[in-house]
Amino acid sequence: MEKNSLAQNVTLTADQAEAAELIEEWFLHLNTQIFVLCGYAGTGKTFLVDYIVRHLGLVPGESAAFVAPTGKAASVLIRNGSAASTIHSLIYTREEEIEVNEDGEVISEHFLRFVLKERLPKEIRLIVVDETSMVSDETLRDLLSFGVKCLFCGDPAQLPPVGGTNSLLSMPVITLKEIVRQERDNPIVRLAARLREGDFPSYGTYGENVAVVPWRALSSEKRKELFLKADQIIVGSNKTRMRINREVRAALGIPEEARLPIDGEKLVCTLNDWEKKLDERGDFHLVNGTVGNAYNIREQEDGLAQLDFKADFLDDFVYDLPVDTGVFTEGKYFHSYGAKACLLADGRLVHEENFEALRRTRVRREDTVCRFEFAYAVTCHKAQGSEYGFVVVLDESRLFENGASWLYTAATRAKKKLIIMR
Repeated sequence: MEKNSLAQNVTLTADQAEAAELIEEWFLHLNTQIFVLCGYAGTGKTFLVDYIVRHLGLVPGESAAFVAPTGKAASVLIRNGSAASTIHSLIYTREEEIEVNEDGEVISEHFLRFVLKERLPKEIRLIVVDETSMVSDETLRDLLSFGVKCLFCGDPAQLPPVGGTNSLLSMPVITLKEIVRQERDNPIVRLAARLREGDFPSYGTYGENVAVVPWRALSSEKRKELFLKADQIIVGSNKTRMRINREVRAALGIPEEARLPIDGEKLVCTLNDWEKKLDERGDFHLVNGTVGNAYNIREQEDGLAQLDFKADFLDDFVYDLPVDTGVFTEGKYFHSYGAKACLLADGRLVHEENFEALRRTRVRREDTVCRFEFAYAVTCHKAQGSEYGFVVVLDESRLFENGASWLYTAATRAKKKLIIMR
């Protein structure tokens, strides 16, 4: 296909056309490595990027690498038709040290660190980075060290992630603002545009499948109905998150005394654990914000349990993860960051500090203790980079300095249906 043939069948908005020309000029004729493209919800940023990549004669997944900072964000790109991966899987390789006993059994695995690759596949001419605001400064430096041109994309109206981020989105080359024709009648997009401007809507309906309802006026049965139908509930504070998770578990008929997760319960990882692969190829890892379901939970010693986990964007299972049970039973974690759990030859799982137990029997393997919490409700920061069909937002924007950005970010997680409870 010739480079210009796509333009014959595609109608771009004025600012999309301007952006396409700027990106083409940058990619073909300028020596600068970075181009920053911003776009608000409904402006067709994803469509434009796919269009311009193909227009330039590049092949997604081959000469053009599409990446995102998290597996969940990468899965959104994949669902939109792009061959995507995480930035980590593109630019890092994992150095692994394995200790075995005299019988050849693995007794300890120490994944030392992620090491920057010496080079990228030579066919890659462009790296497209989505959800740019979530990319750390360190990862950004490593990505740019390969010298490959990078098209950074993001929504500048979204809430900055906790802990700060790079400042690329504050200095875009161009920002898409015009809502594309296909989205002009989308009530979520229309409401998002109002929220972005700080216009907090009053109670009422805003087109099909979008409504703002009074939080405290809802009956317990109506609230239960909404919570059980929602693909995700988004809140502002951890206090509210814990309360809503208890409420949803009760609505599901789970006894209050069943503090540990039961089969199929929805959990979110709350600790980056790049050592643990979520899929066989190792493209995705168990990192903070990964949502999925727990199975086969086995309570062990020392405030530990084991469970099997399936991320909600993958078909693969991760088996026998050691988990800190303290947050479920006492409301706080028992074990410190990076703590190790030891699986003994007799099948018991104990904390590494339990030296007496370690002296009595052999250690089959050692592993980092994972942290999970219930995820029927998550904070907006945990939901960032994700999208869901039906979202219920408990409006706690008043808790944040930039409440408009908080509510805009929460609302734009919804793709089909949105209920804001205020």
